[in-house]
Amino acid sequence: MSRPNPTYTLEEIQKEPDRDFPRFVRDDATRLGEITVGIIHEWGVNLCVDVHIGDELAYRAQLGTTGQFNADIIRRKILTVDKFGHSSLLARLKRDADPGFGSELPEEYVIAGGSIPIFVDGVMTAKISASGEEDALDHEVIAEALDRFAAERN
Repeated sequence: MSRPNPTYTLEEIQKEPDRDFPRFVRDDATRLGEITVGIIHEWGVNLCVDVHIGDELAYRAQLGTTGQFNADIIRRKILTVDKFGHSSLLARLKRDADPGFGSELPEEYVIAGGSIPIFVDGVMTAKISASGEEDALDHEVIAEALDRFAAERN
């Protein structure tokens, strides 16, 4: 890996803005995925990236040595986002601060960074997720992709 793992505090992640757009359709999922693949190559990281709209896979790229194992981890991270309505990294940092947080969840859930919800007019509509590196780096890549996607739309 050629990029250092970022560190985040609970307070920093709580301050991250919701990714809220006036619309998010399949073409947007494809564009967001393309931006993410560009960052993966630019940063020299090893990631699988998925974009889901609702429960449906709208985009997937498995780069480097990633594969079905990473896709399965993403599915489990998405369950965490769906459960809590915020990024899976925020869930992980809450659990780090309070080991009882999420303890009632079945094993199927993964409380680890790398999945961020996408809202349309305040309603969670989609998720972008990554797996393959340390969870904070998974998060950093998709957060950067969302920032670049938002900048394109402005």
